[in-house]
Amino acid sequence: MRYLKWSVLGTLALLIFAFLHYTLPQTDIVRIVGTENRRMDLGENSWFWAAPDVGTGSGTSRDIFFINAVYPDGSTMEYRNEDTGWGWPPYFKMDSSSTNTEAKELQSTTAAPKWVAVTHYGWRNELFTIFPNAISLRQVESPDVRIIPWVSIVILTLLAGLVAMVWRMLAQFRERMIEPAVIEAQEAFDDLDRRADRARAGVGGWFRRVFGRK
Repeated sequence: MRYLKWSVLGTLALLIFAFLHYTLPQTDIVRIVGTENRRMDLGENSWFWAAPDVGTGSGTSRDIFFINAVYPDGSTMEYRNEDTGWGWPPYFKMDSSSTNTEAKELQSTTAAPKWVAVTHYGWRNELFTIFPNAISLRQVESPDVRIIPWVSIVILTLLAGLVAMVWRMLAQFRERMIEPAVIEAQEAFDDLDRRADRARAGVGGWFRRVFGRK
C-alpha cells in the first residue's frame, strides 16, 4: 500500500507540474526573422490550440498567425499567435492581429539584430505539431537581459499559500473530528469486547455449576 500511495501522489504531482509549466507565462529572448499566416487543420491536438480569434467563426480549420524566431545560439522557434479570448488560459488576449503587425515591425537580420522578449505559454512539440502561444512582445537591449518572472512568482506564491491553508484546515479537521471519532469507536469496540469476555466467562461458570455437580 505504501508503494501505491507514493505512486498516486507522484503521478498527481507530475500532472500538476505539467499543468503549471504549460499554463504559466514564460519569456524567451529571440530575434524575429519572419511572420506568416498559415491554414491549419486541427485534429487530435486541438486541445493545445486556443479558441478561434474573437469575432470569427468556429471550426477545426482556420488561419493562424505564426512568428518565426531564432535564439541567440542559433536554434529556431515558432510561436503561434492566437487570441485566447475569455477562455483558458485566462490571458484575455484579443489582439493577435496587432501582435502580428508588431512582430513584423520587430523583424531583424543577423547583421543588425533586434532582440525581442516574447512572453508565451505552452510547449513546442514537433511530433504532435504543438506551438507555444505568444502573448506579448517587447524589444530589449541585448540577449543577455535578465527577465524576472514576477507573474509566475506571484501565482506560485499564492498557490503555495492556498495549499498550505487547505493542508492546515484538513489537519485541524482530522484532529478535531476524525481522530476523536476513531478513538470513540475504538473505545466502543473495546467495551463490546470486554462485555463479550464477561458474557463468555458467565456462561462458562454456569455450565460448570450445572454440569459440574455429581
